[in-house]
Amino acid sequence: MVEFKTIIEPFKIKVIEPIRITTEEERKQYLKEANYNLFSLKSDQVIIDFLTDSGTSAMSDNQWAGLMLGDESYAGSKSWDRMRESIHSLTGYPYIFPTHQGRAAERIVYGKLGGPGKVFISNTHFDTTRANIEVTGAEAIDIPIAEAKERNVLHPFKGNMNIEKLETLVAQYGKEKIGAVILTVTNNSSGGQPVSMENAIQISNICRDHELLFILDCCRIAENAYFIKHREEGFENTSYFDIARKMFALADGCIMSAKKDAIVNMGGFFALKDKDFADKCRETLIITEGYITYGGLSGRDMETIATGLQEVFDPDYLHYRISSTGYLGKKLHEMGVPVMLPIGGHAVYVDAKELYSHIPPESYPGQALACELYIKGGIRSCEIGSVMSGHEDVDGKFICAPMELVRLAIPRRVYTQSHIEYVIEVFEKILEDKEKIKGYKIIEAPHFLRHFTAKFQQLV
Repeated sequence: MVEFKTIIEPFKIKVIEPIRITTEEERKQYLKEANYNLFSLKSDQVIIDFLTDSGTSAMSDNQWAGLMLGDESYAGSKSWDRMRESIHSLTGYPYIFPTHQGRAAERIVYGKLGGPGKVFISNTHFDTTRANIEVTGAEAIDIPIAEAKERNVLHPFKGNMNIEKLETLVAQYGKEKIGAVILTVTNNSSGGQPVSMENAIQISNICRDHELLFILDCCRIAENAYFIKHREEGFENTSYFDIARKMFALADGCIMSAKKDAIVNMGGFFALKDKDFADKCRETLIITEGYITYGGLSGRDMETIATGLQEVFDPDYLHYRISSTGYLGKKLHEMGVPVMLPIGGHAVYVDAKELYSHIPPESYPGQALACELYIKGGIRSCEIGSVMSGHEDVDGKFICAPMELVRLAIPRRVYTQSHIEYVIEVFEKILEDKEKIKGYKIIEAPHFLRHFTAKFQQLV
């Protein structure tokens, strides 16, 4: 295959959504009115929206056509049969349950497994996963490998779980106290970094030996499969789909926000091997989500998920997806922006602590960068640092997050090369006056998931 310098999108644009180009003065006012929280901005106030890749992607012509095929029957929907078959062919799991999105699946599964005294172990829990565990009274423990916290280390699978620490925790807590071992692929909170098949096999073996439940958080499983094929020995000639199937076979179940690698705007599911546990979850699903053949989804949603789970493994799509994200990361790195290396699949992560070294963690350098990106270029991003994960201990001492990152999460099949070039230009302006930027303080916030609704004030 001939390689070209230019990455082209492997699709044509059939429908467009206008972008309103705002001025810097307008954006300053909008941000002030939003209490300096990017989640509180209105979508038409944003030029480039990198807040999340969840539910923000563009569906294909076949997915849109599927909307007309949606069977909206309350029970026994044909669209559910198609979605279930698509998930079963990928995961191999016999018990499959639809939910309106991933966090609903988390609430059901971890609600059954959690409770005071229980612990959950992960390479890194994402925000909603941690919240759904901790709200039960359980503890969420992160054990990424040491390289995950080193921005410049070029480890091919920085998303891996620390196997030595896993064995220590298993010995410490034992079967009765461990709710589950959760492997997030790719590792979102740790720079969008992939997990190796070898790491998944090691985790599976430990869980099997100690009779522990092993759950895959698989919302970016196709992107993770891409990295395995291109970085891990022995998978060069294996399809992305078969790589994903092999990883699913190692676990006891999975949870997926379909809003990522199923390339849809809403939906999710969980799937399990064990009938007894599946029966317990089924009861909660019916109470909280809906009947077992729709679970909070319309037939239209289920049609698009079934198609998206097939399209996401297309080699041309995955090459474009990973390469275009890598292009942005490489350009920022070359111009001196401190980014997490190597570049992940769905996002570029900027180290705001290094960029704004004069802003201490308790003044939230990540939030400062997110605000500056919006003011200077209308780019909406997401802080993944001490706003999201920082807290005060029992003595009132501030405990900062391991890293102060800003995530540029790129929606699938939405932005073109020129949009990415614009983002690069905005970062040129960010570098020009980085020493002048001030931090922020939180003036109002809830206890759980505070980053969604917190109010900020800029420091003078």
